[in-house]
Amino acid sequence: MPEKKIRVLIAKPGLDGHDRGAKVIARALRDAGMEVIYTGLRQTPEMIASAAAQEDVDVIGLSILSGAHNTLCPRLLDLLRAKGMSDVTVLVGGIIPEADIAELKKAGIAEIFLPGTTTQSIVDFILQRHAPARPGN
Repeated sequence: MPEKKIRVLIAKPGLDGHDRGAKVIARALRDAGMEVIYTGLRQTPEMIASAAAQEDVDVIGLSILSGAHNTLCPRLLDLLRAKGMSDVTVLVGGIIPEADIAELKKAGIAEIFLPGTTTQSIVDFILQRHAPARPGN
């Protein structure tokens, strides 16, 4: 039986129109063997939660450059919990001030990747959390 691929939804919530970084991450995750769904620009938390449920994803990666992370992230996490999807790993990448990181993690964001993070670091983080256990490990 083939090994189940890790399913990742990459989303650009809010009004931010810069998606180059999200596309680079999507490609790196795909190249690492993950199945990647990219939602496109200007997604609402409701749209992201709905897509995540429809696609049965393991991970949601949010790319936020707009400064709206303190509003968008908690709203998405609430929607995921309401849908019974609290086991989905939610990651955030982008411009996140150091002062906001602890509160976002406390709310349920698994990790925050700031500018300069390598794509390999993101791949490794996801693999550590979601790679299937192999016999003998």
